[in-house]
Amino acid sequence: MSSTQSEIALLGTSADPPTYGHQALLEGLLKLFPKVATWASDNPMKLHGASLRKRKTLLKVLVNTIAHPHLELVQELSSPRTITTLQRASFRWPTANLIFVIGSDLTGQIPTWTAAKSVFKKARIGIAPRQGWPIEKAHLETLESLGAQVQILPLAIPASSSSKVRANADIAQIPPVLLPLLLEENLYELNSNQ
Repeated sequence: MSSTQSEIALLGTSADPPTYGHQALLEGLLKLFPKVATWASDNPMKLHGASLRKRKTLLKVLVNTIAHPHLELVQELSSPRTITTLQRASFRWPTANLIFVIGSDLTGQIPTWTAAKSVFKKARIGIAPRQGWPIEKAHLETLESLGAQVQILPLAIPASSSSKVRANADIAQIPPVLLPLLLEENLYELNSNQ
C-alpha cells in the first residue's frame, strides 16, 4: 500500500486493557502509514473496567514497548465523540490526510456516531479486519452511501478482546509487559485469579 508523508493513522481505543490485538494493530499500522497516533478513550457505547487515566497509562506502556519513532501517544485527541477528536487532530496537523482507524467489529456502529457525515469529511475510515468479526458488505454500502471513503486495511488482527479479559481474567491475551502494572493496580480482578 502506498502512503504519503502527510498521512496519519489515528487509533483511539478503550485499551481496557490493551491486548495482543492492540499491539498487532499498532505494529501493523506502522507498516502501512508514515505516522500513527493513538490514545485511550471513553467509548459512550461501552462500560469501562478501569478509569481513563489508568487505561492511558497501560496504553503508554504498550506504546513505549513498541518503541517506534513514528508511533505517538496523543492523549489530547481523546474524546467520546469522533468528530471532536478529528477537529483536534486537524488543528494539530492541519495539512495531514487523516485516516481514522476502527476494528471491523465497529463497522455497523459508525452511521450512529454524532455528526457522522462531518466525520467523513474530515477523515477516511480505515477498517482493520479482526478475526471473528467479518466485514459485512451492507455496512460498507451504508457507509459509502453516507459519503464515507472507506479503506479496508491489509491486516489480520487476532481475535483477542479486552471484554474477554475483563469477563474471564484471561491474562493469556495481555502482553506480559502490562501484567506487573495490572497486578499492582489490582485491575480486572487478575490478582484473585493468580
